[in-house]
Amino acid sequence: MQRIFLLFLLITSLFSQSQTDLSYYLPQNIEYNPSIPTPQSVIGHHVGEWHITHDKLVEYMKALANASNRITIEDRGKTFENRPLLLLTITSQKNHQNLKAIQSAHIEATETNSANLENRPIVVYQGFSIHGNEPSGSNAALLAAYYLAAAEGSEIDNLLEHSVILLDPSLNPDGLQRFAYWANSNKNINLNPDPNDREYSEVWPGGRTNHYWFDMNRDWLPVQLPESRARIETFHNWLPNILTDHHEMGTNASFFFQPGIPSRTHPLTPQLNQDLTKGIATYHAKALDKIGSLYYSEESFDDFYYGKGSTFPDINGGIGILFEQASSRGHVQESENGLLTFPFTIKNQFTAVLSTLAAANGMRKDILEYQHNFFKDARNEASKEGKKAIIFGDEKDAAKTYHLAEILKRHRIDFHELKSDFSKDGKKYKKGYSYVVPKNQKNTRLINAMFETRTAFKDSLFYDISAWTFPLAFNLDYTETTMANAGNSVKNLQQLSGGVSSKSEYAYLFEWNEYYSPKLLNAILKKGLRAKVAVKQFKSNDKAYDYGTIMIPAKNQNLSATEIYTFLNDKAQESHIKIDAVSTGLNEGIDLGSRNFKALELPKIALLVGDGITSYDAGEIWHLFDTRYDIIATKLDTKTMKRADLSRYNTIIMVNSSGLSESNTKKLQSWIKDGGTLVAYKNALKWLNSKKLMTIDFKKNKLIAKNINYEQRSDFRGAQVIGGAIFEAELDRSHPINFGYKNDKLPMFRNSTLFINEDKNSYNNPIQYTKKPLLSGYISEENLDSIRKTVPLKINRVGRGKVIGFTDNTNFRAFWYGTNKLLMNAIFFREEM
Repeated sequence: MQRIFLLFLLITSLFSQSQTDLSYYLPQNIEYNPSIPTPQSVIGHHVGEWHITHDKLVEYMKALANASNRITIEDRGKTFENRPLLLLTITSQKNHQNLKAIQSAHIEATETNSANLENRPIVVYQGFSIHGNEPSGSNAALLAAYYLAAAEGSEIDNLLEHSVILLDPSLNPDGLQRFAYWANSNKNINLNPDPNDREYSEVWPGGRTNHYWFDMNRDWLPVQLPESRARIETFHNWLPNILTDHHEMGTNASFFFQPGIPSRTHPLTPQLNQDLTKGIATYHAKALDKIGSLYYSEESFDDFYYGKGSTFPDINGGIGILFEQASSRGHVQESENGLLTFPFTIKNQFTAVLSTLAAANGMRKDILEYQHNFFKDARNEASKEGKKAIIFGDEKDAAKTYHLAEILKRHRIDFHELKSDFSKDGKKYKKGYSYVVPKNQKNTRLINAMFETRTAFKDSLFYDISAWTFPLAFNLDYTETTMANAGNSVKNLQQLSGGVSSKSEYAYLFEWNEYYSPKLLNAILKKGLRAKVAVKQFKSNDKAYDYGTIMIPAKNQNLSATEIYTFLNDKAQESHIKIDAVSTGLNEGIDLGSRNFKALELPKIALLVGDGITSYDAGEIWHLFDTRYDIIATKLDTKTMKRADLSRYNTIIMVNSSGLSESNTKKLQSWIKDGGTLVAYKNALKWLNSKKLMTIDFKKNKLIAKNINYEQRSDFRGAQVIGGAIFEAELDRSHPINFGYKNDKLPMFRNSTLFINEDKNSYNNPIQYTKKPLLSGYISEENLDSIRKTVPLKINRVGRGKVIGFTDNTNFRAFWYGTNKLLMNAIFFREEM
C-alpha cells in the first residue's frame, strides 16, 4: 500500500513540474506565423496550466484581432456583470473585404428558389462553455483562435476561403469568471487528483450559471437574458449552417458528439438534418481516433427542446452539434479512465473544433444545399396556409402580449397589429392588446415549434422539457384566424403608454390584471402611500373593476394631492399602467370606504439561498424581483440564517429544497407563528410536511413494473418523470391568490410528481387541475391519472402566520410570464388568504 502511495506521489509530482506547451495541442508539420501572438505571450501562462479568466480571454482575443487580417472582433453587448460579449469573425483576408456581400448572398439563398453552391462559403458558429464550470471549451477557444489566425499552408487557406467562422469564445462570461476563480484559487502546486479535494467541489451556486443563476443553455428560444439576445441576433443575422456547442459532463465519462438518441429528435426536425449530423460525426471519430480518445454517439442526450444551443439551429435550417467532454472540474482528477487532466479535456475540445471545420469544408455543398432546401420547403408549406394566421393577446394585459411579441421580433418572425377589436370562442381580442401572426412566412416552422401543442410522442424519455407552448406560458388567449383581421406589420414594437387619467382630490384606482401592476404597487407602498385592495368586484363611473383592484386615497397621505398625482403619473408611465382618477366613493357594489377594501403592507422579503436550495429556482425569483418589479429581496444564506433577525421580514421564500438545519427550522417555525408568511415550492413542501409546518395530504402513486426486464428498468423509471409539461387548472377568481386573472382556467407548468389531494371544502381549492388537465407535453398514463383534480397550491395557517405552498415552479426560466402573478399575489395579498 505504501509503495502505491509513493508511486502516486511520484506521478503527480512529475505532472506538476511539466509544462503543456502548444505542441501538445496543435497539428504538427504546419508552419505558424510568428507575428501572431501565442496565448502564453498575452495571458502569461500555457493553455491548461491555469483556468483562463474571462478578462484574460478578452485580452487575448483583442490581441489576435489586432495582429491578424483574418479576424475581426465585435463587442455585442454586456452581461449583467458588465463583461463584454465578444464575437470573432474569422475568414480569409479576401473574404473579409467582401464580407457584407457574402452575408447578403448567404441570407438570400434562404429566401429564393436558386442558390449558388459552388463558390459560397459555409458559415460555422462555434460557441464555448455556456456553462461556466465546463471550462475546457473556452480554454480550447484560445487554441482555436490562435490556430485559425496563425496556421499557414494550402489547407488552412482552403478552409478560410470556403468558410466564415463565427467564434464565440465564452457564451457565459460571468459563470466562466466565477469558476476560474474557484479552480485557480484552490489549485495546488503539487496537483492533487483526489476527487475529495476542495478544488473539485465548488461552493453554492457554482460557476455553471450566469449572474442570476440561469442555465443559459435553455434560453435560446425564450431569449430572456442579455447573453442570449446577443447570440440570437448574431444567429439570425447569419443563419449559420453549423453551430457547435461545447460542454462537459461527468468525470468518469469519455467524449460525446451528436447525433443523440434517434427516437428523441423533435418531429419538426427533418431526417436529413440527422443524416448530415451523422456524416459530420465521421470526421469527429476520425480525429479522435488519431489522438486515441474514447468517445460515443447516439447513446445519450436528445434533439427535442429547441431552446438548447445544439437543437435551436435544427428548427432554423442549420445543424446543431453538442459536444460533451468528461470534466476534470479542476486541473487533474482521478477517473475510471485514468488520470483526467485539464489539458487533455482542452485537447479533445480543440480536436472537435478542427474536425467540425474539416467536415464543414468537406461537406460544404451538401450542407449549403440542405439549408437552402429547408427554407424552400418551409416556404412551400407556408404558401399552403394561404391567409391563415394566429392571433394572441389579453384584453386586460398589454404587457404580457408585448413581451411575447418581443420574442417573436428577436426571432425575425413577422406579426401585425390587430385591425380592430373582435371576439372568437368567447375571447375578446382588443387592438393594442393583441397581435396577428401570418402563417405564410419564412419562419413558419419556428412559429409551429413555438405555438404548437403536442401530447403524442415517439419516445417517453426527455433530456429536458417536453412542452414550451409560448401563448400558454404567457397565459394569453390565442386561436387561429385569418389575415383579414390583420392591420399593419409591426416594425417598431412599443409598449402601450401608461399614466393617470386626471388629478383627483378623492382617490385613484387601477386594476391588477396588468403584468407590471406589482411593480407599481410596490413603488406606491415604498413611497409610504396608503393603498388598499378590493376583495370584491364593483363598478365606478360605469366601469367594471375586478377582484384585486388597487385603490389609493388622495387624502390623509404623506404627500399633497398634487404630489400624489405627479408621483402616480410618473410611476404609471414607468409601469405602462393606466390609473383612473375618481371623484366619489359611491359605487355599484362595494363603496371605496368599504371593509372589503383591505389595507396593504410593503413586502419585506427574504429569499433563502445557499446549501440545500435549488439555485436555478432561487435565481429566477431574484431576477424577477430585481429586473422586472424593482422589488428588493434579501438573499438570506442558509449558513447565516441562524444569526439573522427574521423580524425584519414579513415574507420568506423557500424554493425547491432538501430542508434546513434543526436550529434554522425552529427559528423559521417561531417566525411563522409570530405572523410571518412563508412561500414554499416543490420538495420544500415535503420537508415542511415532515416538520409539521404544513399539513399536506399527498397522493400516493404506486407504480408496479410488469413485463419490464432488467435492461429496461431505467427507461421504465424515466418514463414516470414529468420533465416539463403544461396542465390546465380551474381558478376560483374570488380568492386572493388568483387576483388579476381574467379567465377561470390557467395553464400551469409542471416538472414534479408531487400530487396533493383536494380539500373537502371547495373554497380551500382555489386552484385545481381539471379532469382532463394535459394541454401540452409528455406525462405517463399513471401520472396523468394521478394528477386529475389534485391541487398545485396549499395554504396552512400556523399560529398568527401562514405557509403558502406550490407544488411547482411559477417562475420557470423567466419566460413563464403567465404564473408570475401567483407569487406576487402570495406576497402582496398574504394577509387576505
